[in-house]
Amino acid sequence: MRWTSQTKAHPETVQHLQKVLNVDQNIAQLLAQRGISTFEEAKSFFRPDLDELHSPWLMKDMQLAVNRILKAIQNHEKIMIYGDYDVDGTTSVALMDRFFTQFYQNLVLYIPDRYAEGYGVSFQGIDFASENEVSLIIALDCGIKAIDKIAYAKEKNIDFIICDHHRPGNEIPDAVAVLDPKQSDCEYPYKELCGCGVGFKLAQAIQEKRGEKFEDLLPLLDLVATAIGSDIVPITGENRILASYGLQLLNTRPRAGFKAIIAQSKKKEFSITDVVFIIGPRINAAGRMKHALHAVELLIEKDEEKALKMAKDIELFNNERRTADKSITQEALLQIEENNEQKRFTSVVYQEDWHKGVIGIVASRLTETYYRPTLVFTKSGEKLAASARSVKGFDVYNALEESAEFIEQFGGHKYAAGLTLKEENYVAFKNKFEEVVKDQIDPKLLEPELNYDLCINLEDITPKFFRILKQFGPFGPGNLSPNFLIKGLKDTGYAKAVGKEMEHLKCNLFQSQTGPRMGGIGFGLGDQLKYLSNYQPVDIICCLDENEWNGNTSIQLRIKDLRPNLD
Repeated sequence: MRWTSQTKAHPETVQHLQKVLNVDQNIAQLLAQRGISTFEEAKSFFRPDLDELHSPWLMKDMQLAVNRILKAIQNHEKIMIYGDYDVDGTTSVALMDRFFTQFYQNLVLYIPDRYAEGYGVSFQGIDFASENEVSLIIALDCGIKAIDKIAYAKEKNIDFIICDHHRPGNEIPDAVAVLDPKQSDCEYPYKELCGCGVGFKLAQAIQEKRGEKFEDLLPLLDLVATAIGSDIVPITGENRILASYGLQLLNTRPRAGFKAIIAQSKKKEFSITDVVFIIGPRINAAGRMKHALHAVELLIEKDEEKALKMAKDIELFNNERRTADKSITQEALLQIEENNEQKRFTSVVYQEDWHKGVIGIVASRLTETYYRPTLVFTKSGEKLAASARSVKGFDVYNALEESAEFIEQFGGHKYAAGLTLKEENYVAFKNKFEEVVKDQIDPKLLEPELNYDLCINLEDITPKFFRILKQFGPFGPGNLSPNFLIKGLKDTGYAKAVGKEMEHLKCNLFQSQTGPRMGGIGFGLGDQLKYLSNYQPVDIICCLDENEWNGNTSIQLRIKDLRPNLD
């Protein structure tokens, strides 16, 4: 990996923070690197406050959306809550269901089938709404590009309210209201909400309009936090406030569905990382392997016994997903090797029988292996469908726009997107995408970068330092867990490779004979054991976490990379 250091903050800012906050230089430096320069900003950072949430009425079309929904309630219209099949979509549908059913029950919940209907608003979904006398559809985490679908619904006298967070195209659907802070003419101050976050702002506005208390919405925040973590949106601004409160809820009073998932893990306290790697994949597995409505049913279930049974079923889906993911990844890697494509600027692979539910995960795995913009295609009906993933610093969405002449449909974000195309256009698209990326990408971005915040000594890692560091969370994009460079470390002589395939590295490190010893774990670094033999000094980049063992908790170095010390 290419090691790079975070830009140091201005010394005067660091000194000021040290003084007003009464913290050591390392903590002050970390805060300043996050753009914090005053006591008030630090207070706001360490104590996220719901009072700092923006007014929902600042979002374009919010008044139109609320008026139409209240009119539907007054007229006893049937409302369809329509969401995408991933975590953001399913939590959005669950949130809206839990919100509305407190005062209105004439609802239909709908999630498109990943295989029969594909992503987003579908003609089948609109037909289903029409057959069931639905007159208003609230679309969550999708719809911003569904121009033809919204027009089709209008022909059937069905109104649409869109709650999305994806980038709009050149044309905005002709819906009653379009809530999407990424619209160029939307003046909402925070642009990075997830779909569930936009849904929460709608609920907040309705609650206000009905004269009800905002506090009554707080039990919904575990759903919002799960969507924020799983959709990998920046954990800054409003997202950080919502995620903080949602995590508290998840750890103290989780809903029955989350409680059932948590019961299957041995974690005492859930972080955003645990949401991403434990809760998210299980919710996603329902839509990948069966149908996403299973996930929604789990998230809205109140009975703990029923929720436990549902969670066990979803665990089976997740195990099935893991097996498919592993075998397809192996096949995709083999395809790249056999075609001698390791030196291309992109990885684009296709096999018609690959499971559509796991191609996004496979794309992420290939990106980790070859570190380049990646697309994994499979057959989906008459067309090919793909999931795209990118490397840090490169906008894959823009690259797809440049290749749009061969694409039927696409949507997504800077680092993750989805698309469909005709099979006969696959080779032309593959070549065009390679050409676009080759032309646009900085070659440095094709080498994994590992950025560290500070160079510290082992003795700097005190219980107080770690306690303050934990308060920097929740961590995620835009507020990553700090990485530290520590130089000249030696192993006490007990380093070993661990894991089923000896793929991980476990060690106990010291910097000086009289200084502290600290345990370290390096996931996927089992092959680096050789550098720790015979008390050879090494430099590491790590973050800090806690190790729970036999009822004892200790600070642990989570090693991201290591190399021989050259000083």
